[in-house]
Amino acid sequence: MDLSLMTRQLATLIAAGLPIDECLRALAEQTDKQKTKAMVLAIRSKVLEGYTLAKALGEYPRAFPHLYRSTVSAGEHAGHLDAVLNRLADYTESQQQARQKIQLAAMYPAILSLVAIGIVVGLLTFVVPDIVEVFVKNGQELPGLTQFMLDLSHAITNYGVHALVGFGVSFFLFVLGMRRESFRAGVHRFLLGFPVLGGFIKDSNTARFGSTLAILTSSGVPLVEAMRIASQVIENIPIRKSLSDATIVVSEGGSLYQALTETGYFPPIMLHMIASGENSGELDSMLARTAHQQETTLANTVTALVSIFEPLMLVGMGAIVALIVAAIMLPILELQNMVQ
Repeated sequence: MDLSLMTRQLATLIAAGLPIDECLRALAEQTDKQKTKAMVLAIRSKVLEGYTLAKALGEYPRAFPHLYRSTVSAGEHAGHLDAVLNRLADYTESQQQARQKIQLAAMYPAILSLVAIGIVVGLLTFVVPDIVEVFVKNGQELPGLTQFMLDLSHAITNYGVHALVGFGVSFFLFVLGMRRESFRAGVHRFLLGFPVLGGFIKDSNTARFGSTLAILTSSGVPLVEAMRIASQVIENIPIRKSLSDATIVVSEGGSLYQALTETGYFPPIMLHMIASGENSGELDSMLARTAHQQETTLANTVTALVSIFEPLMLVGMGAIVALIVAAIMLPILELQNMVQ
């Protein structure tokens, strides 16, 4: 189900003045997917029974997350459901585009890494032993680099399967461990300590929190409730916990700027823009502006990291292949010198 497209269509129909049940029936007729059609018709039935749209959407929490339902509920209470749905569609599209951009950016380096590892393993397993074996049979003493490559080739041949099995078992145990929140929190805290990766995780989570908080507050959701919902969409557990504590601070009368500053995860420029929004009474627009700025910075960071990684990977691959070629050529050159 394309949530952003369906939200946009629903907003257009409601803005045209159609009753919600008629809008939902039109949506059901529009879609070709039977599962989506059945779900929309079931939501329409709930609406006809007297449920609000937000309550009816609550019957399908996996399709319509808490953020979505709370925003729709605020729009229904404020009487501006079409405008709120349009904001939701914009938010859903921007989040989807950001996710796809990061996935596409990471796909090429991942494929390049796998190909590079495959080439190196193939050279060490099939090429190096056959060529070097000629010199070993002749009793020629191998240079240090050549002997190292030959030993590495034997290690891969003899223990490669064991290493793969060990890696598979370790990965399986890691996946099982990630199902436990305590273990997952430890991993997330460990990742935050990396110089580059940690900064990327902070930026992505704070940008997501800012954009989520912006869509909720601009739709009429109270700030404390909006913070509580927005903190739930954060994937990193330590950051999520610190935002839950910040929500408590705001609920007790503290400012949003001070509460987010105490978390230690938000960049200074974002905090100053939030403080300016609180002082001027334009927190909604300032949150939207700083969230957009954070997302743009994050996208630029991903692009820069990928553009740096690609040449580094190619240089590293070339250096490894050069070492293998040197290991093969060294005994040949030594034999030539002996003949001369």
